[in-house]
Amino acid sequence: MTISIYNTLTREKEEFEPIEPNRVKMYVCGPTVYNYIHIGNARPAIVFDTVRRYFEYKGYQVDYVLNFTDVDDKLINAAKELGEEVPTIAERFIKAYKEDVSVLGVKEAVHHPRVTETMDDIISFISTLIDKGHAYEADGDVYFKTRSFDRYGKLSHQSIDELRSGTRIQVGEKKQDQLDFALWKQTKDGEISWDSPWGKGRPGWHIECSAMAKKYLGDTIDIHAGGQDLTFPHHENEIAQSEAANGTSFANYWMHNGYINIDNEKMSKSLGNFVLAHDLIQRHEPKVLRFFMLSVHYRNPINFSDALLESAKNSYDRIENALTNLEHRKESCVNLADDNQQWLDNIEVLKQQFEKEMDDDFNTANAIAIMFDLVKEANVYLNSDHTHTEVIDAFIATLTAWLEVLGIPQTDDEELLDEEIEALIEKRIEARKNKDFQQADQIRDDLKERHIILEDTPQGTRWKRG
Repeated sequence: MTISIYNTLTREKEEFEPIEPNRVKMYVCGPTVYNYIHIGNARPAIVFDTVRRYFEYKGYQVDYVLNFTDVDDKLINAAKELGEEVPTIAERFIKAYKEDVSVLGVKEAVHHPRVTETMDDIISFISTLIDKGHAYEADGDVYFKTRSFDRYGKLSHQSIDELRSGTRIQVGEKKQDQLDFALWKQTKDGEISWDSPWGKGRPGWHIECSAMAKKYLGDTIDIHAGGQDLTFPHHENEIAQSEAANGTSFANYWMHNGYINIDNEKMSKSLGNFVLAHDLIQRHEPKVLRFFMLSVHYRNPINFSDALLESAKNSYDRIENALTNLEHRKESCVNLADDNQQWLDNIEVLKQQFEKEMDDDFNTANAIAIMFDLVKEANVYLNSDHTHTEVIDAFIATLTAWLEVLGIPQTDDEELLDEEIEALIEKRIEARKNKDFQQADQIRDDLKERHIILEDTPQGTRWKRG
């Protein structure tokens, strides 16, 4: 079945037809690296990584580009507040971003371009727009001439006059029209800058993505993706400047993920409910966080709370327990079952249903429901009198492949030997005697992660695999 994508540009689901056979050119707007990312930034990282993984599962090569905005007003302000250089701050939080999303199961992009490393391309892009009459210089600043692009507003589905009514010219701006936007900003004293034909300055926000997409993926790309909040003005402006400069369609499919609410309220600094992914990872299992994010369709808003995360953990544990039980049963199979084909056929039907849901605009919520159907089927099979390794292998392979698509691959930790468990228990007993309860709890939790359950009884500590 062909993959269909809800295209923000047309507001319809459309069958995906790549520009080149079996290849996907995909650009995702990345973070402005002036701080740790919040969970609103983590959602598109997880969502579009899953989209990429599913394309790869279906046999596509995905040229995945995610940029870093490593110079802009937020970085400059942070540098002033901290007394550091902009590149130092950017480098620190690029490293932090990569660490955080890696823990959340996000694969490294094929390209991670930065604004500061794409400056020649950005300046060339702006020059082309000026030469074609779509931009103008004003005392060291350069602005895009919005009314020169007659399709402006096609992504946000608003007319240019409707958009104009909500804008105004800020103090110090020299643009000719309220809707015109900055491509190049003249440097203020003491700010980081680059030489250009219009004097020392730095790029505006929108131009960077157009230049990077063109450099790494070409004039027209398959998919452009990002958070819903970027639809206007960022993505609208990208379309205008890219199509004005290149004379061709910029992106064939536009994908946007929904917002995150905290306890049913929109996340914002002013409400004090701003949650950093960096902090959240310390309190919750990253794989559960990712599972939770994918339990709702990517275009829908998602409500975040500790109670909902706990519920997600309980649900995810059912999958892990099923895999563990299948692995343990495999060791004791006598292979006397004679109805293997019926079970294999049932698994195949569920595989087709899983792919049908994912083919339908990457509906991970429904795909996860199919996964639980498979878990239920596996549990019924494990309760039967006779089992066969062929069927158990099929259950394990299917669940493992689906978890890989969702970005929750299973670790290949070697199973602890009995004597290793006993040694850790002795170490825990010693820690409790020394009132080092933190170490004792850590050992218990580490063993639990490895599916070793401890029971403290009057006769001593017992353990079991579970």
